[in-house]
Amino acid sequence: MKTSKKLLLVDDEDGIRRVLAISLADMGYDVKTAENGSDALEKFKQIEPDIVLTDIKMPVMGGIDLLKKIKQDNPDTEVIMITGHGDIDLAIQSLKYEATDFVTKPINDDVLEIALKRAEERITMRQKLREYTENLEKLVEEKSRKIVAAEKMASVGETVAGLSHSIKNIASGLKGGAFVLEKGIELDNKEYLNQGWEMLRGNVDKITRLSLDLLDYAKTAKMDFSLCDPNVPLQEVADLMTHRAASHGICLDVCTDKNLENVYVDSEAIHRCLLNLVSNAIDACREQGCMEKRIITLKILRTNNHGIQYQVEDTCCGMEKEVQENLFQRFFTTKGSKGTGIGLMLTKKIIDEHKGTISVKSEKGKGSVFNIHLPGIIPDPDRDLKQDQNKNPENG
Repeated sequence: MKTSKKLLLVDDEDGIRRVLAISLADMGYDVKTAENGSDALEKFKQIEPDIVLTDIKMPVMGGIDLLKKIKQDNPDTEVIMITGHGDIDLAIQSLKYEATDFVTKPINDDVLEIALKRAEERITMRQKLREYTENLEKLVEEKSRKIVAAEKMASVGETVAGLSHSIKNIASGLKGGAFVLEKGIELDNKEYLNQGWEMLRGNVDKITRLSLDLLDYAKTAKMDFSLCDPNVPLQEVADLMTHRAASHGICLDVCTDKNLENVYVDSEAIHRCLLNLVSNAIDACREQGCMEKRIITLKILRTNNHGIQYQVEDTCCGMEKEVQENLFQRFFTTKGSKGTGIGLMLTKKIIDEHKGTISVKSEKGKGSVFNIHLPGIIPDPDRDLKQDQNKNPENG
């Protein structure tokens, strides 16, 4: 047997140590010896042998105790016990403590070689298993990277496709407007001129909104959280959109709650979310076939877990179930060429950054309710005071 593995031989009889050490060296082992368990532990820490061959009965520290200590320090070490004929019970006990095998005195070279071969096989198997596990981990990591990369590419592809579709619609509108305008100039037709100009202006507005939406989407990469009154963005959106709603015969109601505690949110980002939802609600209420009494209600509520809930409810046309299921998908829009689908995509991204959720309940012909749930972490004044004192020790 050709091997370079380190072996520690432990026996209290000097003659046995010498004879066995020679035999083991002939087998190719790098042999170190110790005269008892205590001496063996010291040498074990120094040389870190692959295999330990130890007598089961020794003064100072016996083989069983040595076996326990070795397995405690290094479970992978293979330990073969040497026992007399009268110590079979101890030998069997050693197997319970994970000894590799045992050989009886007087030691037969063939029996010893079989025991050593078994130890070698266990070491080899363990190495192969470790290599296999490491390779498997590398393979899983590599596959995971490829999957993530593929998902990112798919996401990029989906984004590009969505943008391409929106830009194509706007480009078609611009071409159509330019054609009508040219015809108006060619024929000196004022009606054509007005129609062409309105088409051009409308599509310029669309591409402006698309650009601003994309900028807003990029800005949400980093939220600017601060302690603020959660009523503020709701009231600001109501103040901003009341006139527009009224101009279309829509009543815009707002219900704030002055008893709510301040919370950590990005107030500007939440303002954008609510503005998107209210703008969409106004557009929905302007559609033909909506209820005669058109009302949009903005609410803010406290949730059971000290969070907050924003609610935008309308009594407009409502949505089919299929539309509700796809509403927050990339570039999904119910407005045809008039919409880009970025508004709700941006809204969901902002809510995700706040670790919150957004959902919709809608019934065709009866209206829709959008709910935004935010964890709204309410700060502990004592904790904040301690943090301020830690930052400014001189103040404490």
